[in-house]
Amino acid sequence: MPSGPAAADLAVLGLGRHGLPLAQAATAAGLGVIGYDSDPAAAEAVNAGRVPAGVLAAADLRRMLAGGFRATADPAVLGRVRTAVICAPAPLGEDHTPDLTAVTAAARALAARLRPHTTVILESAVYPGTTEDFLRPLLEAGGLRAGRDFHLAYSPSRLDPGDRVHRPADVPKVVGGRTPACTEAAATFYGRFTERIVRARGTREAEAVKLLETNYRHVNIAFVNEMAVFCHELGVDLWDVIRCAETKPFGFQAFRPGPGVGGPGVPLDPAAAPAFTAARSRVPGHPLRMVELAQEVNARMPRYVVQRAATLLNEHGKSLRGARVLLLGVTYKADLADQEGAPAREIGARLIELGAQHGYHDPYVPQWRVLDRPVPRADALWEAAADADLTLLLQHHRTYDLQGLAVKAQLLLDTRGATPAGAAARL
Repeated sequence: MPSGPAAADLAVLGLGRHGLPLAQAATAAGLGVIGYDSDPAAAEAVNAGRVPAGVLAAADLRRMLAGGFRATADPAVLGRVRTAVICAPAPLGEDHTPDLTAVTAAARALAARLRPHTTVILESAVYPGTTEDFLRPLLEAGGLRAGRDFHLAYSPSRLDPGDRVHRPADVPKVVGGRTPACTEAAATFYGRFTERIVRARGTREAEAVKLLETNYRHVNIAFVNEMAVFCHELGVDLWDVIRCAETKPFGFQAFRPGPGVGGPGVPLDPAAAPAFTAARSRVPGHPLRMVELAQEVNARMPRYVVQRAATLLNEHGKSLRGARVLLLGVTYKADLADQEGAPAREIGARLIELGAQHGYHDPYVPQWRVLDRPVPRADALWEAAADADLTLLLQHHRTYDLQGLAVKAQLLLDTRGATPAGAAARL
């Protein structure tokens, strides 16, 4: 970590699922990187080699630390960097607007120490207009002006947790600055460890890229979730339909249904969030209706899965009330420990409310709670599946031998289409 007046190449503000991978890529490229988190315990944990679930492999963090990366809760380091990237979380609050508390805190810590010619980039998932209308005034509180005294830009994070194919350097980086010079400053920075830079016209266009990419995922998942319900009622095997449809070499991209949509990429609808003052004055008077519908459809899926479970049990002369149900995979994504937004929690809560007795198995989650109650964890998977009245596959981790489970389980409901056709009931 730099000491005295020496400058570092980069400060990453926010050491979560976006900040640490960015710091990793920059460190691997030879940049001097410091990580800032206002929580001393979080900074100490990173320096000790402990990473939040689903963010980085421990070996990756050890290599970063060996390469000179350090985390700190001392904001003084922010006055000794050439580039500062704000990766603070901006989760949706109860009013369905991004909670910018962490972004605000990071911006104020930086503004108090901002030096001329620094490049400041926001990567948090926000509405179009946030960089210009919300972040800029916070940064200019110290007297420097964006576009004149320091560079200001937005770049949407495009990380895919757990992706072993696409390295950060391989994924094109979109940048949009307050001025053309701001855009070029951000492009120069990312160009040191990213192979391709895509320049947007400005910050709002770059922010809208994140809006489009996130909502594209949710809308298409919602459509295929509706197809899953529709095809089940018709007696059509949707998974075979998808298998055939994805052979079309143009005009089609395969999405697959599931028990719900989790993870950090939440759907964003600026017009549905009038409380968000930074975007309100520039948002049309109508919402993104497709996004609203997608949210409604995807939010119904946990309830639909429980209904399918009850129906399957009834077809075999059993009631959901009092049934022993085993949930397999309670994370939001396969082969990751991250549980943010995972539909398993709502499914577990509904099972409790309907009187079922449920346990779980997940190789990445040693302890799990639903409705603030601990859920029994199955240690011997096959024995637990044989004992359960119903085994419910919610996440297909690679370690699961689904052919073996299909043989051992009394009943198996596969919500991911991972079992061979005819081996289990599928969503």
